Amino acid sequence: MAYSKFTLSKLKQDFGITLDESQSLFDQTPKRPASELLHLTLQYALPLATRVNTEKVRWSTTDRRSSELLIAPILLEIRRQHNNEISFFSGADFNVDAETGLEGYCDYVLSRSTEQLEITSPVVVLVEAKKESLVGGIPQCIAEMIAAQLFNARSNNTIATIYRAVTSVTNWQFLTLQGTQVKLDTTEYFVSDIEKILGILYQSTQPEN
Repeated sequence: MAYSKFTLSKLKQDFGITLDESQSLFDQTPKRPASELLHLTLQYALPLATRVNTEKVRWSTTDRRSSELLIAPILLEIRRQHNNEISFFSGADFNVDAETGLEGYCDYVLSRSTEQLEITSPVVVLVEAKKESLVGGIPQCIAEMIAAQLFNARSNNTIATIYRAVTSVTNWQFLTLQGTQVKLDTTEYFVSDIEKILGILYQSTQPEN
């Protein structure tokens, strides 16, 4: 069963998940400066993504998804800001537990491990690209966070908080998983405020105290 097949009701029934939609989670998170390279990349690529009516630029599923033109540079910026001490994976199979349906494809994965040959724990941030309403991607996001939580625990690398972002490229919304509680950020961030998005992603990939 792929992550995309999960519904909120099944997640609640199978994993005891509770959902809190009442908080703005990152109001106090400081912004992070974006490099000139990232600014130039977004300046060039954003008009291409937003003006092509066929959606082929944003959502082609052949070969490598061309949404990488916009999302991957943001995540690679975070890796640079961490002096390459985190790993970045794009279009990776993340098969954790077939028996419970926690298997399938993840668009993007960030781990605090420096190993780049395969995904190793601790997985801390997952990013999902969606062309439709961001809300439509929430069950899949939660399922992948549960998988990351289990993946880390099996490696004796328990992480208190798993972070997840769902993005239409221009809009970003974040979630967290702590235990069985999922918090959905009430604030939606726009890529025009890239420094805030970078701040959230940077905080999410910081080692826990």
